[in-house]
Amino acid sequence: MALQLVQVNFKAGDDAALGRFWADALGWGVSHEAPGVTNVEPIGFDWPDPAAVCVDFVGVPDPENVKYRVHLDLASKSEAHQAELVARLTELGATPADVGQGDVPWTVMADPEGNVFCVLEPRPVYQDTGPIAAVVVDCADPRAMARFWGEATDWAVVEVTDEHAVLRSAQGVGPYLELLRKSGERAYWNRVHIDLLPYSRDEQAAEVARLRGLGATDVDLGQGEVSWTVMADPEGNDFCVLGGGA
Repeated sequence: MALQLVQVNFKAGDDAALGRFWADALGWGVSHEAPGVTNVEPIGFDWPDPAAVCVDFVGVPDPENVKYRVHLDLASKSEAHQAELVARLTELGATPADVGQGDVPWTVMADPEGNVFCVLEPRPVYQDTGPIAAVVVDCADPRAMARFWGEATDWAVVEVTDEHAVLRSAQGVGPYLELLRKSGERAYWNRVHIDLLPYSRDEQAAEVARLRGLGATDVDLGQGEVSWTVMADPEGNDFCVLGGGA
């Protein structure tokens, strides 16, 4: 058994407006599965497919300001494309962000609600990922996190060091999941988290039990009776196991 990494979920003050920003940023389409939920995915996309990790925006009252442990890296194809992308994102409402990055070749920005993301300089490894190069998670122990996420999902571990770990779908398509070693106290309330999907609806309970055996824990965020299960990985990062596929 394994789970599909299908989307990144943002808590938003205005899900429709933030969804439109990211749809324009990525060149994707927008849909609304329910009031207060905006889905952003490639136009004509047959979800789920490892060729893309989609983005969902869920409206919540007064989302808090926190130090984010999950962010998106956007790919560029050339230095000119990187500059054009930064200029276009600025026109859409993004702003420069200083997270202590210093002099680096990538550009750190924040979306209209303050979510930090990076526009990367061109790198050969990201030329076939689509607009999202990587979903990046800060962590204390990349090796341990790679073991957990490699066993939790159907993604393959591509590289592991003491400083970072890299995973990608077993099909070798779509963005990467990158686990970066960062020091400092974690934020206990995440505005951004990962959603996982079983291959069939009747596997959800078994997958949740399997994740507990891998070191995940159940989390109560006040979600009440919902079709998904909220959990945390061994370092306390929230994620959801959705209600199942076909």
